[in-house]
Amino acid sequence: MPEPTVLTVLTTTDTEEKAAGLARGAVHARVAACAQIGGAPVTSVYRWDDGIETAREWQVLFKTTAARYAALEAWLLDAHDYETPEIIATPVVLGSAAYLEWVERETAE
Repeated sequence: MPEPTVLTVLTTTDTEEKAAGLARGAVHARVAACAQIGGAPVTSVYRWDDGIETAREWQVLFKTTAARYAALEAWLLDAHDYETPEIIATPVVLGSAAYLEWVERETAE
């Protein structure tokens, strides 16, 4: 099987408006071909500053290429207001050839 060239990249933020801003900004910057905002907030439970925190967050799922991942990560680190934002990439191992080619075209430098 060939090395995956397309990735999905997940981040979260604390308001729907911020999620929309991250989604639009990344697509505008061409570091993502598409971004989807989860339909409802999720409840995140995590350890932070020696305590257990609970927060409502919106998930944003970006579609990008492996070649553009570093640019997307750098863009998110700059645009995000969290001190340590969640940025997790998952390879797309199979998918519609036409869709995967579209992701490649939309994120080309």
